[in-house]
Amino acid sequence: MITDQHPLPTPFTASSTATDVLDGVDLTGRDVVVTGGHGRLGREASRALTAAGATVTVASRDTDRASAAVAGIPGVRVEQLDLTDPVSIDAFAAHWTASGRPLHALVNNAAMLFTPDRRLDARGNELSFSTSHLGHFRLTRALLPSLLEARGARVLNVTSGAARFGQIRWDDPAFASGYDAAAAYGQAKRANVLFAVELDRRYADRGIRSFAAHPGVIIGPGPHDESRIASYREQGLVDDDGSTVVDPEHGKKTIEQGAATLVFGAASPLLDGVGGVYLKDSDVAVIDDEVRPLTADSIPSDANSAMLDADDARRLWEVSVRLTA
Repeated sequence: MITDQHPLPTPFTASSTATDVLDGVDLTGRDVVVTGGHGRLGREASRALTAAGATVTVASRDTDRASAAVAGIPGVRVEQLDLTDPVSIDAFAAHWTASGRPLHALVNNAAMLFTPDRRLDARGNELSFSTSHLGHFRLTRALLPSLLEARGARVLNVTSGAARFGQIRWDDPAFASGYDAAAAYGQAKRANVLFAVELDRRYADRGIRSFAAHPGVIIGPGPHDESRIASYREQGLVDDDGSTVVDPEHGKKTIEQGAATLVFGAASPLLDGVGGVYLKDSDVAVIDDEVRPLTADSIPSDANSAMLDADDARRLWEVSVRLTA
């Protein structure tokens, strides 16, 4: 039964930024891990969290690139993590656990975007599902002792409105047949939400609350890759001159606006006592079970009942345990 999936409400809007959301919030003494915390949304979330007093560890496959990207942001450290490599995940978690530090928030942000060709990790898992979900599933479980030690931790999975149409291919999550890039992306994003639902069910009474957050559609200020302009224009993301369209009320946001919902889920006290829900526009999203098409003027991104289904969430947990064993 879905109980908490309704707006709180909060004082924030679709136009609020990460700085707005953390205004007046003191995170001094809090340790946060942000996977992919050096790029775009992740970097802005890392910046805002450290500005509020947190110590942020950016977990990245490419530590040189990450270090260069976050240079100049005080309170940020970089550590190596490849979410498609179980050895790398276990090493990261073991190093953290050995440090004795509690983990107050884990932001599972790193992801793979659309890839036209089917790609697999070394264990035969489809790469988007492996990076966005399975890697974070293994990482979160490995960090449970440190999350529990915080006595009030948050796990935030960065998802997308694509979770509305995403389907878990229970019998073929690796797309051995019928690979489709959009379907693979949608599966990974649906998994992010279902994982948050089941994690919260299992650990809320032990002090860990989990959320899935839709940041909005963010393509950045440009200039944009010429090969993408036609697609962006069709989606209403750029104008006739190729300039980025910013229209937060319709889901088209700046990086600063997109990161707002990430830090809201990771650290806002307004969510105390809530968990297992899907966030949008720095609030708990409404449930909208209408089938709505994606158009240049409309980007459906509210929650629906399917993405929050408790039975599917339990089933995905069991499948994920098997795939990460």
